[in-house]
Amino acid sequence: MLRQHSFRDYPEARFAFMQSRRAASSQHTPRQNHILAALPLADYERLLPALEPIPLPLGWTVYGAGTLEKHLYFLTEGLVSRLYETESGATAEFAAAGSEGAIGIASFLGGESTPNSAMVVSAGYAYRLAANLVKKEFDHDRELSHLLLHYVQALISQTAQIAACNRHHTLDQQLCRWLLSSLDRLPSTELTITHELIAEMLGVRREGVTEAIGRLQQARLIHHNRGHITVLDRLRLEARACGCYAAIKREYDRLLPEYRQAEVAR
Repeated sequence: MLRQHSFRDYPEARFAFMQSRRAASSQHTPRQNHILAALPLADYERLLPALEPIPLPLGWTVYGAGTLEKHLYFLTEGLVSRLYETESGATAEFAAAGSEGAIGIASFLGGESTPNSAMVVSAGYAYRLAANLVKKEFDHDRELSHLLLHYVQALISQTAQIAACNRHHTLDQQLCRWLLSSLDRLPSTELTITHELIAEMLGVRREGVTEAIGRLQQARLIHHNRGHITVLDRLRLEARACGCYAAIKREYDRLLPEYRQAEVAR
């Protein structure tokens, strides 16, 4: 069963959280998020005072199932997975977000909560905006609302493609797709994650993940050592993946060309 984590689960977590939060404002800028980077300068500067820097510790549950989503988190670094948990405790990832997107879309879609959870699988940072301010952007038909609707459409496409992938493709293909999509959202070719957590993301047995990782390592596509996975041959890994990885990427590029090409160092 996937456990929901809060800062109370960790010793001295509150102190570490506040220290990380102060560090976030000096090491990261909101423009490192591609949605915020695509905003016209006037819109960005108007929202800037309301953007609150928040660290995303590994394993933290940003939103639990049924939780009221009071903020929209614009990621600048890291990886957050959206997960569904069945009554039996089995889990599966149906979407992920990195610096290209945001977490908390129920805050502006009207439902205010979802039956899913959002968990940090690679530590990072985000800037969050209060839900009432996001709704005002929609009320005034401002540029942020248009960018967010495009993002939601891309997210829906990702969810549909992952559902089809999990039903029709082999575990090796699913793993390749997941590794490629995850690394697209991270600044390196290395991913720090356990076999157990990957199994939770894919909704499969841990033993199956271990065997699939072993096959990819034997083919010299990746190197795995104590929870660290490094991609050795990106092109061959893409060739081994199913077409779902490319399909998801094409849809993001089609719907979100502005912020994929935006200048983020502002």
